Amino acid sequence: MGKLKALWELTRFEHGIMFALAILIGVLLTGSIEYNKVLISMGVAILIQSSAFSLNDYFDMKIDIKNKRFDRPLVRGDISPKTAIAIFAIFLPAGIALAYIINTACFLIAFTTAFLSILYDAFLKKVKVVGNIYIAFTMAIPFIFGGAAMSGWEIESMIYFVALVAFLSGWGREIMKDVMDFEGDIKENVKSIPFYIGKRGANRMASFLYVAASIIALIPFFFRIDEAYFHNYAYLLLVMLTDFMLFYISIRIFNDISLETLKKCRRLSIFALFIGLIAFLVGTYKKFFF
Repeated sequence: MGKLKALWELTRFEHGIMFALAILIGVLLTGSIEYNKVLISMGVAILIQSSAFSLNDYFDMKIDIKNKRFDRPLVRGDISPKTAIAIFAIFLPAGIALAYIINTACFLIAFTTAFLSILYDAFLKKVKVVGNIYIAFTMAIPFIFGGAAMSGWEIESMIYFVALVAFLSGWGREIMKDVMDFEGDIKENVKSIPFYIGKRGANRMASFLYVAASIIALIPFFFRIDEAYFHNYAYLLLVMLTDFMLFYISIRIFNDISLETLKKCRRLSIFALFIGLIAFLVGTYKKFFF
């Protein structure tokens, strides 16, 4: 059980579940569903994200030790660096191969994302301003991938809208992480957003991104971007719960740069984003039942 827990932590499997859920939302937003493609698409997301996180922790091992990131299994010694590389080497090509089975659009999206993940782990991480945008991109692209699995390049406009919400909130989470890792980053000469605008300024930027994502997520209820979400009160209830948590986080971190607060808020943010995913998922039921 200890090894399985360590593997879960290395691959951030909870992120894989959320990516798979995002793909399902992208699929459902098209108004059609092919179950074999859905399952394959989810497999692609889990394989590629697992490989990317494994390679990430391999490259980050030194800086994670300095940052005392004992939540990382490589730092604790629960998993060897060789195992992390083996997971990367097996999972990445497997994910790309599965994407090829779906269609050309999914293959190109998966290949591009996989290539960027390697670029990020090896180089872009040192340029954290760019790296943050890449991570936010990975939180948005599963929705588009799900849409592409059903309809190729003919992506529904609502899918791009949902992807934008995910991008903004994901960017906010990454900036919070940079504030948490600031001391270790400085020792490694890694220049993140807090380096340029200070930790307090970075927290305020993250607050702004969370608030922006929260406000944008309400728009489909009030405007006919997609009939499935327009005046959908089940969607409104869940998205308001998400917004409440994100507003709470924004207020807490606006002036508080303590590590304890950031850790608590970052944990809460992943729960808030999960509820947000459920909100978008619930909103799609009108496409199939009404």
